[in-house]
Amino acid sequence: MGCPKSGKSFVFQNTIIIFAAMIVVMMTLFAIVIVGYVAGKLGYLGGDFDRQLSRLVINLTCPALILSSAMTGELPDRQYILPLLVISVVTYAVLTGVAFLLPRYLTNQKADEGAIGFALMFGNVGFMGYPVVASIFGHEAVFYAAVLNVVNTFAVFTIGTILVTGRSEVEGGRFQKKVLYSTPMLAAYLTMLIVILRIDNIPAWVSQPLTMIGNITVPAALLIIGSSMSNLSVRSLLGNPTVYATALFRLALLPIAIYYLCSVLGFSTFVVNINTVVIAMPVATYGTILCLKYNKDTTMMTEVTFVTTLLSMGTIPLLVLMLL
Repeated sequence: MGCPKSGKSFVFQNTIIIFAAMIVVMMTLFAIVIVGYVAGKLGYLGGDFDRQLSRLVINLTCPALILSSAMTGELPDRQYILPLLVISVVTYAVLTGVAFLLPRYLTNQKADEGAIGFALMFGNVGFMGYPVVASIFGHEAVFYAAVLNVVNTFAVFTIGTILVTGRSEVEGGRFQKKVLYSTPMLAAYLTMLIVILRIDNIPAWVSQPLTMIGNITVPAALLIIGSSMSNLSVRSLLGNPTVYATALFRLALLPIAIYYLCSVLGFSTFVVNINTVVIAMPVATYGTILCLKYNKDTTMMTEVTFVTTLLSMGTIPLLVLMLL
């Protein structure tokens, strides 16, 4: 009888440690958003500067972050790579249907449907997903999250761009192929190749500069979010029923539904758990960045990003308790 009790005590203590670590991680990231908000209010950020910084993030620092994720040390267990890719494809196939169908039932504003669809489909995998996964599953799990992020990256710069821009990036009903050869996509392809070929001897003079440049991505993207928030009133930041309904789906209903679906499909518990945590992140900061890049209104995207980021400080730990 003593062993089970001791085991339960260990699990409880470990859960508390994980919970505390995640709170620290998310408070840290949220603090950077607040700094961006204050900087926007003071005039240090905003306008053309935000747009230029967004272009830098998308075209330079983000690709570096994607590439550096495959250069973190020893390559992961080969047996998980294919299941992670398959579960990610299944996940985003389901979320694509949700993103195009559900928004019309969440808002009466046609102009907001694309932003809501993006918010439902894309979580903050690269910016918040990596540190949260590391705090739960250990540092080695960051690579598995990076494998999942390959499909996410592909979807963000293809389907996500269509959601944000409407038909402005579509010619004759077909997506412009140039997006498939954007720098983030090229980085995703190269990362996939590194994983498949198990290239683990990349020299430091390549990996270290990429890592340093990639590390700019997280704070820069969060500062942009904060700066965009500075253009909204406090009342707008508090959201509205549409924002909170979207947040409920993004943070709780969709991750739980995907969890049970993938479990029924027979994926291993380890793969399902990592995938569930990754897609339970708040709305991806790329939403606001893409709105700025294509000169779209950022109001709805910024509101739902702010609210989900704030609420995720409670929802992610609760979701982890369900998985443990």
